[in-house]
Amino acid sequence: MFSTYLGNMVIDHMFRNQAYTSPSAVYVSLHTADPGLDGTNEVTGGSYARKALTLDAASAKSSSNGVAVEFTSMPATSVLYGGVWDQGGTTGNFYASGSLSASKIVNSGDTFQFPIANFTITMV
Repeated sequence: MFSTYLGNMVIDHMFRNQAYTSPSAVYVSLHTADPGLDGTNEVTGGSYARKALTLDAASAKSSSNGVAVEFTSMPATSVLYGGVWDQGGTTGNFYASGSLSASKIVNSGDTFQFPIANFTITMV
């Protein structure tokens, strides 16, 4: 699901000729419940931090990660959604989210990973 922020940016850029500067990098977040339109329910604790996302060139309105995304030393939690932001840390603009194919229970200290081509963004 694309966020309100991203939806507004696309409409203004494409249909109102408003300038838009793409972020220099985008970051993956993990969420314990539906992040909605603003990125709520983000994982906290342990050594959790958003990770940089490298996407392959888009094709057929879709793109996937070309490099594995790895979260090490996770807190004990359940991960149900992934998200995309324009900044690491705990600030920035939330762009989009999607549910995992199955929830993942993570134990304290575990590593959570999106292997190559397992984090996909698709325009519908």
